[in-house]
Amino acid sequence: MAVGSVLWMLQKAGSRTIMEMMNTTVLRQKTSVRCVIYDCDGVLFDSLENNRRFYNHLCAALGRAPIRDEELPYLHMHTVQEAVQFLFPGTPDLVKKAHEFILTVNPNDFIPYLKMEPNLLEALDALKQRGVLRAINTNRTSSMKSVLDAFSLRPYFEMVVTALDVQNPKPHPESVRRILDAFRLRKEEAVFVGDSEIDRRTAEAADIRFIAYRNPQIANGCLIQDHLDLLQKIA
Repeated sequence: MAVGSVLWMLQKAGSRTIMEMMNTTVLRQKTSVRCVIYDCDGVLFDSLENNRRFYNHLCAALGRAPIRDEELPYLHMHTVQEAVQFLFPGTPDLVKKAHEFILTVNPNDFIPYLKMEPNLLEALDALKQRGVLRAINTNRTSSMKSVLDAFSLRPYFEMVVTALDVQNPKPHPESVRRILDAFRLRKEEAVFVGDSEIDRRTAEAADIRFIAYRNPQIANGCLIQDHLDLLQKIA
């Protein structure tokens, strides 16, 4: 596990091990879907303003002009390492300074600009009642810890995989395969809920079903506009 990782699995619940919990899950299962994998930004949260402010803070510190509207989608979907390369192309010294500066930034300063998507917690509770495992697969890195804690989300997910936990972040399928392997699931037993082309490509590479969240351009016939809609899609 990478240093600073927020990958975890629930190890015990009382005297039961996680494998015993998963066996119980199978008995209670009402659908063929045993795990829902969520992207974070744009799915769990409206985070465009959060990302805009964070990267503008970085740009100001390094003397770069504020990010343009057309740059924001790339920054929104990719890892911070990829974003820095995108903002400061061909300038290794600035890239190095950017990474050094990011280490001094407190991610909690930008959490107020995150907005949780409507009905998320209700949907997550309903999935738990059905015995469906819940996971996050995000290209965020160390900031994910602060997000989980600020919104008290740790109890709502059995597993979280960030870009720190894998050698190849999304759209490579490594992160999805890690989740499937951890829960001993077949590909057809999981679905991926995402809002970006990166997410769609990740699901495609991992050969699992993709459900688009509020983005018809990537839907491929399977779209939800509200988190509660997911419950019907996997019924």
